[in-house]
Amino acid sequence: MSRAVISTIGRDRPGIVSEIAGLVHELKLSIEDSRMTVLGGEFAVLMSVSGGTLHLQRLETKLAKLAEEKNLAFLFRRTEGRDNVRGLVPYTVTVTAMDHPGIVHQVAAFFSSLTINIHNLDTVTEPAPHTGTPIFSMVMEIEVPPTVRMVELRDSFFYFCDDHDLDGELRPS
Repeated sequence: MSRAVISTIGRDRPGIVSEIAGLVHELKLSIEDSRMTVLGGEFAVLMSVSGGTLHLQRLETKLAKLAEEKNLAFLFRRTEGRDNVRGLVPYTVTVTAMDHPGIVHQVAAFFSSLTINIHNLDTVTEPAPHTGTPIFSMVMEIEVPPTVRMVELRDSFFYFCDDHDLDGELRPS
């Protein structure tokens, strides 16, 4: 069984998901994992597919043709399965603040400095209900190594958030 990750971006319109999923289905490949969303006026697809090596080669060729026909940008990358992650403890991190540049970088750097992996990260900026002030919200899943003392991590995260004017929470997933 071979694997590939596909990233596709194109102007948002009905049919993008159907077209890409149709190619995958036509070649009898499996969609193992995916994320799809509208960002700005673009629709972004991130998808992990698996199946026979020859079928993956055909998918890459067909995606190139589809991208040219439909004005899509795409990246096709062969990959392996994920390394064994036993012992890592999943936690959910939420951060909310008045929007300003650098929040994602600051939070990611905090966890990176502690050798904590970010497994998933979602952000959104929305206007506050009464004032219209842009409010930034982030939800991320992290993988904490068993060597990290959770009491110390929670305290450090609390002080980090306080220093950066962020409302943050760290809880078991």
